[in-house]
Amino acid sequence: MKNIVATFLSLISLAILSSCSNDIYDRSESYPMLIPSNNDNLAGTWRPILLSAPDEFSLDAPVATTNASFTRELNEIKSYQANITDEQKAIIKYWSAGSVLRWNEIMRTLVAKHNRPPYQNADGTYPTPSSANPFANPEFPFSNPPYAARAYAYVSAAQYDALVATWHYKRLYNRVAPYVADNTLNVLVPKNGMPSYPSEDGVLAGVTVELLKLLFPTEIAYIDGKAEEEKLYRIISGANVRSDVDAGIILGRKIAAKYITRAAGDGMGAAGGNQTIWTQLQTQTSATGETPWLSLDLPIRPPMLPLFGSVRSFLMSSSDVLASRPVPPPSTKSTQFANEVAEVKNFSKNATRKEMEIVSFWADGVGTYTPPGHWNAIAADAFVPQNYSEVRWARNLALLNLSLMDAAISCWDAKYYYFNPRPSQVDPSIKTLTGIPNFPAYVSGHSTFSGAAATVLSHIIPAKTEEFKALAKDASNSRLFGAIHYRSDCEKGLLLGETVGGFAVARARVDGAE
Repeated sequence: MKNIVATFLSLISLAILSSCSNDIYDRSESYPMLIPSNNDNLAGTWRPILLSAPDEFSLDAPVATTNASFTRELNEIKSYQANITDEQKAIIKYWSAGSVLRWNEIMRTLVAKHNRPPYQNADGTYPTPSSANPFANPEFPFSNPPYAARAYAYVSAAQYDALVATWHYKRLYNRVAPYVADNTLNVLVPKNGMPSYPSEDGVLAGVTVELLKLLFPTEIAYIDGKAEEEKLYRIISGANVRSDVDAGIILGRKIAAKYITRAAGDGMGAAGGNQTIWTQLQTQTSATGETPWLSLDLPIRPPMLPLFGSVRSFLMSSSDVLASRPVPPPSTKSTQFANEVAEVKNFSKNATRKEMEIVSFWADGVGTYTPPGHWNAIAADAFVPQNYSEVRWARNLALLNLSLMDAAISCWDAKYYYFNPRPSQVDPSIKTLTGIPNFPAYVSGHSTFSGAAATVLSHIIPAKTEEFKALAKDASNSRLFGAIHYRSDCEKGLLLGETVGGFAVARARVDGAE
């Protein structure tokens, strides 16, 4: 009966959160055109993340604006504009809000679509999604929170490096925008006065498409369609000629290849472990006299990515992860633990309407864009009024998402090191107000993600520090109110997240953008 109640409540929470997510996407359609308050003209000198230097990958010089081929490209723009359709106008309106913003939204949509745990086989075992055969049942990937955090990080970091390289080559080649070369050209988006070669949208399409194809291989047709929209938008609007866009795509693909090579060797492929490892984790905890975590799914599901704590970070070394590991949780035999179990039980019985609203808002369960995606949505809404350039948008999202990936790594390291049981495992009378995640309790993932996100976002927009901290506190408390975490899980998770976020802030201070 307990599992039925938990499932029902989880579905209710999912429905509520899904409606919130849809509101985010609907509202985003009305975002204004991006008019940067600062073009960040020196961004080509900023410090990349994975590239050795902004010019690590070469880019051929463009033809002169006096060349006949350039004139033909100008005529292509004019031909499109003479026959522009309502659909093309809608594409321009959509993408002109900012391409980093739009690709982030697209990615959140893909994460939510694929955030579905595999259903059990007839024999009670669970199949594992395979990147080698992504269309098999179950489809690859299962974009759970660690997978999503890593995906957001790779895409955001690659976009940032690609735009730093773009700004470098814009300044190097200094080819004027088409509307400067031909002042009779109609321009359907704001003019920013920057060189147009290579196109920032071209490089974003090139780098993002390749990474999304790796991360979501069953969505290639959809991803390619979005990239074609972006390419068309730049040409029809008069912001770029075709060779600007094509050069950007070439550069973006080169940079994507370096990130794809890194992803192949970062340890994610082994993060699921195997039966021997799963059994060993349980046995080791039992040997200490503590109560080990057990899956509460029926049939019992393998633990979620028990070796994700060993995935290679962009900002933290393996020794940093170990040094940041939180102190042990209260012993399952201690009075403090018993008191914390009792507190959870009280929330499960007596949660207020406000507390239940917080639980629902932060549920971020199956079918959502996960806690990291939730913080990306919060960041996007906070960034829009700041009128950042595309390269600063990318830089800020990279800092956020690198910290969220590190939060997942550090949190999962702690979870499987301590292997602590969930409250409803210890006391089956506890009825949860949201779904019970299939991994150990200590520390809380929501708390760790939120501590990291609030730390980074507060550094980027100091005026909103109290707002970000309050959101993080609510996200953390939601797991206590929902009766799936103890107070220690939440408090120590927030502290761990703040520590992890500090690594991203330290990088921000020396990346040349401040």
